[in-house]
Amino acid sequence: MVNRLNNYEYLTMRYIPLIVIIFLSPITMFSQYETQKFDSVSSFDGIEIRYYPPSMMIKYDGDKNSNRGFGSLFRYISGSNDLNQKISMTTPVHMQKNNSNSSMEFVLPSNFTPDSAPKPSNSSLQLYQSTSQHYAVIKYGGYTNSEKENKFSKELISKLNLNSIEIIGDPKVLVYDSPYKFINRTNEIIIPINYKQYFD
Repeated sequence: MVNRLNNYEYLTMRYIPLIVIIFLSPITMFSQYETQKFDSVSSFDGIEIRYYPPSMMIKYDGDKNSNRGFGSLFRYISGSNDLNQKISMTTPVHMQKNNSNSSMEFVLPSNFTPDSAPKPSNSSLQLYQSTSQHYAVIKYGGYTNSEKENKFSKELISKLNLNSIEIIGDPKVLVYDSPYKFINRTNEIIIPINYKQYFD
């Protein structure tokens, strides 16, 4: 019994650090990615108003039940483009759904411009530069799902309507964390607004 216990303790002490490294390395890698730039303008009632400058984006549009979006986008940044160039992953991942379609977008690192960003080899991907825009933002934790997305979208829309802030587009879901991060996850719903109409 003593020998078995000693062997168990030995194996535990030897291999637990390796197990921890295997499971936590994706979290560490994801936390080191560049985050899309924005300026925080104001906040009220659990809502943040942000200004987003233009960013280079790569977008996948497809059927709302399709799971091909992430794979297509990941292959693009892995070198499936006209320059065979590998591109660093960034956060957050943008997602949007309506009755029949869904889209997913990656933000390219901030050093890319319309002239320098490689063109996708996959015709289902769209490379474009976003326009500068103000957004209203609400945060929530855990793993995102349709129930949470609907709940927080309705809450954000309700608060904007209550404060007579004009909504000028549809909600997007922003996901910041690797699937391997199990606690302290961050997700956001963002909605474009008419900033001047309310705040000027």
